[in-house]
Amino acid sequence: MDPVLLERSQGALRILAMNRPERRNALNAQLCEQLLLALRAASDDGAVGALLLRGEGPAFCVGGDVKDMAEGKGRDLTTEQRVRSLRSRMEASRLLHVMPKPTIAAVRGAVAGAGLALALACDFRVVARSTKITSAFAKVGLSGDFGGSWFLTRLVGAARARDLYLRPRVISADEALAIGLVTEVVDDDALEGRALAFAHELAGGPRVTLGYMKQNLNHAVAGTLESTLDLEALHHTLSALTDDHREAAAAFVEKREPRFAGR
Repeated sequence: MDPVLLERSQGALRILAMNRPERRNALNAQLCEQLLLALRAASDDGAVGALLLRGEGPAFCVGGDVKDMAEGKGRDLTTEQRVRSLRSRMEASRLLHVMPKPTIAAVRGAVAGAGLALALACDFRVVARSTKITSAFAKVGLSGDFGGSWFLTRLVGAARARDLYLRPRVISADEALAIGLVTEVVDDDALEGRALAFAHELAGGPRVTLGYMKQNLNHAVAGTLESTLDLEALHHTLSALTDDHREAAAAFVEKREPRFAGR
């Protein structure tokens, strides 16, 4: 199919769809390359207020294409080349995590391995109730990539992350919600509508301020209290200079909903 990755916008919301439904959106070189390009474009586009990532067809993403692995694709490269190539593809997870706008994964069907890592890299995960979730790496003799171990540890804690990686059983959407792995679980037929509504709400927010807020939260994971206070002071002051803050203050006084313009 061409393109491997579908891309479209709905107002300030950018929607990206992994588009290999016949392989349950398994990641190959072409999909990874286009995903990375699309994420960079969304990150740099000031008109984008939020990004929604989903998979075409019945699955979100089952991770790396194991069939390609079995056929030996990439084995002609040196070890160093293979490491560089994989690390380059893994930038997709970093961009989902650090881009200065909210990212949302709409997850249905199967999500495993690097596909799970991509979902975990997003700020929010809206998940269909029948979704089956697994790290899967140990079952194919691989240690894990795309930042899954980093994101999972921070979302559910070190003990649960070890359990889900070293014993890669399948867990349900409801179990994932109970341990804090996902944001919201909805009935299967409600996923698309709910994910879009969730993402549009964020896309219509004070765009610059949400970007600063996301940077603060990311920094707080490993930063000191002092450095976090410094960053908050800077970003809070910069937020106060935006048109969106002035509009929100006026709306508060006038007892109406603010109309954010993203500047």
